[in-house]
Amino acid sequence: MTLAPDLTQKLQDSFAKQSMMETFGASLSYLAHGNIEISAPILEICQQQHGFGHAALTFGIGDSAAGYAALSVMPLEAEVLTSEMKIHLLAPAKGDILLAKGRVIKPGRRLVIVESQVFAVENGVSTQVALMTGTMVPVTPK
Repeated sequence: MTLAPDLTQKLQDSFAKQSMMETFGASLSYLAHGNIEISAPILEICQQQHGFGHAALTFGIGDSAAGYAALSVMPLEAEVLTSEMKIHLLAPAKGDILLAKGRVIKPGRRLVIVESQVFAVENGVSTQVALMTGTMVPVTPK
């Protein structure tokens, strides 16, 4: 399901304010109701000692993808904050880019249960490197 233009703009504006995502070179690559994708190149500044994408990069884009997926099912005036997020690192983040696919598992008024799958893409081949599950809390800014 596609998003209303005002919600799409809200998500894009919010994402643009995240300086950490800018540092990562990350971008929103897909927006739909309850489903968001964020991609980021595996830059040299985001690699660990073996040359793989650092787990902090994996977690950062995975958390943001899940958070924006939650935000996409909220009323326009709402915001969300991560309450908890668990990560299972499945494989080294070896490749050119990381792609985080966030989705809402169960929306709620007080809690939104989310999931994010993160893939490393190398030469057009995707390998899942992480599975994340978590809880987002809707908040209304003052």
